[in-house]
Amino acid sequence: PLTDLGGKPMVVRVAERAALTGAAVCIATDDQRIADAVSALGWRACLTRANHATGTDRLAEAVEQLELPDQAIIVNVQGDEPLIDPELVRAVAELLGRSAYVSIATAAHRIDQVADWFNPNVVKVILDHEAHALYFSRAPIPYARDALAGLARGELPHSLPEDLKILRHIGLYAYRAGFLRRFPQLAAPAMEQGEALEQLRALWHGFRIVVHEAPGAPPGGVDTPEDLERVRALYAQLGI
Repeated sequence: PLTDLGGKPMVVRVAERAALTGAAVCIATDDQRIADAVSALGWRACLTRANHATGTDRLAEAVEQLELPDQAIIVNVQGDEPLIDPELVRAVAELLGRSAYVSIATAAHRIDQVADWFNPNVVKVILDHEAHALYFSRAPIPYARDALAGLARGELPHSLPEDLKILRHIGLYAYRAGFLRRFPQLAAPAMEQGEALEQLRALWHGFRIVVHEAPGAPPGGVDTPEDLERVRALYAQLGI
């Protein structure tokens, strides 16, 4: 998070993008160095405990520190996404604001490559007719029996089924503060542990997740040195 990006720590670049939504921004971290660095540049930091099992547990502590009301909406933006689209952040937050009986909102976009459908690192989501998530999985869902008839013989389809909407989950979440207060007490079900997908805990316990369908894939985060150089080059090109 403190990696230099155009003269500022990457986490501050993320905060700048998030602030373009017009919302208040707080940087939650368990690292005093990060808290000190962002505070020195004028950003609010929430220093949390280091022993949280998940990032959502960390958010729950931040909600308590900030004394937010239960209906407040919090969008979790990861500190390694300096190209995050403020319009996507706003769309997810506004969707949750319009969905009175929903605790979480997130986003997805259509998959257009067979390889992504079968890639376990690409999380898929199935929606109902009201755009509520039914399930998230690393498996190729929804399954298409006829299109995948050759799968038992090791044969992958050459194209995606035209009659199925196959969606890739985008890991951006908006929560109501009241849900975050409850989250640390929710037991993790076996399906969460098996898929290694934290959002399945909410579905298991009966919480609704509404999904914004984005027009395309968002810019990727910074996961590798190559990603960092790509983003640095883009910042230099834009004169940021």
